[in-house]
Amino acid sequence: MRRVVCREFADPERFELVEEPDPEPGPGEALVAVEAAAVSFVDGLIARGGYQLRPPLPFTPGTAVAGTTPDGRRVAALLTSFGGFASHVVVPEDRLVPVPDAVDAGVAASSMESHGTIAFALRDRVSVRPGEWVVVLGASGGIGQAAVDHARAAGARVLAVASTPDKRAAALAAGAEAAVGYDALKDTIREHTGGGADVVIDPVGGDAAEAALRALGAGGRFCVLGFTSGAIPKLPANVVLLRNRTVVGVDWGDWSRTDPAASRDLAEDVLRRIGAGELHPARPRALPLADAATATRAYAERSAVGKLVLTP
Repeated sequence: MRRVVCREFADPERFELVEEPDPEPGPGEALVAVEAAAVSFVDGLIARGGYQLRPPLPFTPGTAVAGTTPDGRRVAALLTSFGGFASHVVVPEDRLVPVPDAVDAGVAASSMESHGTIAFALRDRVSVRPGEWVVVLGASGGIGQAAVDHARAAGARVLAVASTPDKRAAALAAGAEAAVGYDALKDTIREHTGGGADVVIDPVGGDAAEAALRALGAGGRFCVLGFTSGAIPKLPANVVLLRNRTVVGVDWGDWSRTDPAASRDLAEDVLRRIGAGELHPARPRALPLADAATATRAYAERSAVGKLVLTP
């Protein structure tokens, strides 16, 4: 097998690609030949030691894969102890998720975290009703495009926010009704939504967070998913109080670790909906395993549009 190894918490340029014997599954486990391993913004944070989880060194990054078992099953999996940037992984049988025939391995792997996060957000953390305005910050990224897709599937109207024309075009292609930049964001959101948004999905943080919070209408809900901008905002409590707004945290990772069975069921339902045509994730861009550093750097530099996967 081949796998990427991180021997110290440092820039992903220090990744090593090593070859070693294939791992041996134990009782209740399965060997998965990886066809696609998802890459995310968090993978780079973990590699640099900037995330709240710091795995023991050395380790192999990556938490979502799709591939085949020796008996021919098409499966995807969320890995609880990393290891996804590899040609083969060992996964407990009860963590395997069947992949429908209509779903490509790259789509399956890249959807596990992004679409799983948004499915958890809109099922367990906040409700979205048909006709409501949902504003998605960072709308061209993996989480952002998933949010656009799920909100549209729920019958909502979606205003995408992204930093460049090509990123806004990607958000529109994902199903957003309109797409805008970050300039004068509060006024722009209010203008497009007819006075105020109903829900904000924010994986970005930074200055945009407070502007979007202030643009919520009465009873608006603000979902905190992460801080890809690198800056954690300090949201003013008085703005939350005014007009009965709500701020909700969405930590899918913590939930998936504490309730793995429910997380697996949610992931299976997401892949079922993709296979049935209810959700429409774009095909991710594939890079070889040797380009793991390039892929993770693209997220850190916010140059990635959509999702990236590694193919062994």
